[in-house]
Amino acid sequence: MKKIILISSLAFLATACTSIQVQPIKSGLNPEKICIEENPKVIVGDFLSVVRNRIEYHGIDTEVYENDIPEGCEYTMTYTALKNWDLGTYMHHAELRLERNGRRVGYAEYHLNGKGGLSLLKWQGTKTKMDPVVDELLGK
Repeated sequence: MKKIILISSLAFLATACTSIQVQPIKSGLNPEKICIEENPKVIVGDFLSVVRNRIEYHGIDTEVYENDIPEGCEYTMTYTALKNWDLGTYMHHAELRLERNGRRVGYAEYHLNGKGGLSLLKWQGTKTKMDPVVDELLGK
């Protein structure tokens, strides 16, 4: 019995709850292009390229801008991503906000509860973590 309790406890500690909350865009919205405001505070090195590549995978063009929204950008996206350290760095939180002409039309959040705990899955790459989130945000 003690062995079962020990194994169950270790299994519980080794898993992390990943929380993904998405408010996808409505099915009638079909953006042809999404302009993404670059966030220089994000230090997850591949985050922007991963998100862009996944959006473009769905046939939607992307453009990155720094200050003013470029002309003709009906859809804009802002983002944040946070890293943590535990024998190495890993992304533990990210948010994507999608707007159409200044009104929010979609939102997605990826979050490792407890910053991943003892789970080895917390070191999965940004692509593995964010591809399904972007897919769900875009209603794909």
